[in-house]
Amino acid sequence: MVHFSKVTKQYGPRILYKNASFQINPGEKVGLVGPNGAGKTTVFRVLSGEEGIDAGSVSKPERMTMGYFSQNIEEMAGQTILQEVLSANTNFLKLQEKIKVLEQQLEQSAMKPMSDEEMAQLLEEYGEAQTEFEQIGGYGLESQAAEILTGLGFPPDEHHRLTESYSGGWKMRVALAKILLLNPSILLMDEPTNHLDMESILWLEEWLMKYQGALLMTSHDRDFMNRLVGKVIEVAHQTITVYGGNYDFYDRERQIRKEQLLASHRRQEEMLAKEQEFISRFAARASHAAQVQSRVKKIEKIERIEIPPEEAVIKFEWPEPPRGGDEVLKFENLGKQWVQDNGQTKLVFSNAKGLVKRLDRVAVVGINGAGKSTLLKIIAGHVKPTEGQLSIGSSIRMGYFSQNSLDVLDSKSTILDEVQKRIPMASLGSIRNLLGAFKFSGEDVEKRIDILSGGEKSRVVLACLLAQAPNLLVLDEPTNHLDIVSREILLEAIKSFPGTVMIVSHDRYFLREITTKVFELDRQNLNVIEGDWAYYLSKKS
Repeated sequence: MVHFSKVTKQYGPRILYKNASFQINPGEKVGLVGPNGAGKTTVFRVLSGEEGIDAGSVSKPERMTMGYFSQNIEEMAGQTILQEVLSANTNFLKLQEKIKVLEQQLEQSAMKPMSDEEMAQLLEEYGEAQTEFEQIGGYGLESQAAEILTGLGFPPDEHHRLTESYSGGWKMRVALAKILLLNPSILLMDEPTNHLDMESILWLEEWLMKYQGALLMTSHDRDFMNRLVGKVIEVAHQTITVYGGNYDFYDRERQIRKEQLLASHRRQEEMLAKEQEFISRFAARASHAAQVQSRVKKIEKIERIEIPPEEAVIKFEWPEPPRGGDEVLKFENLGKQWVQDNGQTKLVFSNAKGLVKRLDRVAVVGINGAGKSTLLKIIAGHVKPTEGQLSIGSSIRMGYFSQNSLDVLDSKSTILDEVQKRIPMASLGSIRNLLGAFKFSGEDVEKRIDILSGGEKSRVVLACLLAQAPNLLVLDEPTNHLDIVSREILLEAIKSFPGTVMIVSHDRYFLREITTKVFELDRQNLNVIEGDWAYYLSKKS
């Protein structure tokens, strides 16, 4: 279906990949992985025709339709979100308007009669427009668009709200809905789960499972990748490697291949050392000149096994926090109402009762708008409850990560400065080790905050937070913008954290690995499930 054959792509002297090949077959679902900056987005842009290549060829069938969802969305204004989604099918709106005009002309003909010839022409034009509208699925398209919007988190009563009334994250969902409505032969999806809550991710997962076309996607959500893809294409170290399996298979196989490569490299180095020793030992002896020359030529012909540079991962050692009380948090009859712009009150939740004990890992879950972030803000002291009591245990030192935490960083500071001013008594070496654990090494620590990506800023904030020795972490979507490797670094840090955690996250793999208790906000009530993530899912089912 799509053939990427011996492709070389570079920007100036920087080579992304050379002689790279892969193919995507009809109906195949493929994951695209690799470190940031390796060239994953460039693969999408090459396949979609937005960029060319320096060598090789890219072939695809002429009649194939392609939909490309990227993180760069076009300006949206002047239409409802339903109209915006329907505009993805350009013929739909044109034909819908044409049929409307023709119907008005037919109604007017009852009051202002036409000649037989004019009426025949009008009826013929109307019939042709209706036939064409049927052929593109026009009569069912609006209901399909509404279904997709609802699945992505827009309730039906919002489908006629203007696009400009939504934030950038919600506009991303509208852009995603447009691509899904197209139902193309092949979908290219660059991080489709960004900005989605768990319910929308689960809906999208189901939609893509039923999707008949081919799919190539990147995602930071490990479970999402595992459930969908049957092949993984890795872009790394100036090459492209294909693995036949899901993400877990890729992760295991990559480690096996790495160990095999290291073993081959070690054997080759031992062999070369022996040859070099023979050459050095007998180079001055005329009796061994032929043998020495033969071995020199042999060494020159050997293709050296190269070990690709690995991203250094430094294990984070937690500073010892003070030991808090056994009851970390307790709330009784907690409730919150917001006063809306029109003066009316909106109930978020009420009568919430909960107890968080020392070393609990509490996942706070619920549908979008259920009040998860509001509950964490109340616990962190950023918002006051409308009713009820919240008590925090003795000797509790809280670290709070919110969805607005990135705003606390000074854009003119460097990464090193930001961490240093929060833990001024720490040595430079320990700060560098901390930043190394969050994938900032060498000269990276001197980067200014204003040039960092969203994921890099999140890692800086998390490093600052974890360095201050809290014994209670309150984390609201800490995995947003983090790639899979960064999420796993954070996951390992939290696993070894000698304190208590409350977390909102839509990453199921992350929650499954750490959760010991679940607080579920459901229909303005709080349900407490004493058990891990698997137990919670079994109760839900």
